[in-house]
Amino acid sequence: MGDENLMRPAVQDLEEEIQENTLRPQNLEEYIGQTKVKENMKIYIEAAKKRGEALDHVLLYGPPRAWKNNSF
Repeated sequence: MGDENLMRPAVQDLEEEIQENTLRPQNLEEYIGQTKVKENMKIYIEAAKKRGEALDHVLLYGPPRAWKNNSF
């Protein structure tokens, strides 16, 4: 088994991929808990959009497959 398979496990089939994608929140309002973190992230994202710039670097910590894997 190659190292890349450990970091990015392959999806077995299309149905599994669809299920994976439907389980993940699509926006900040869909995340449960961590209210203060969500409020801060919303401010950071809105400020970057108003400046017309990319979001500054953000370090997120948590268990694998947590909300930190999503992009906004």
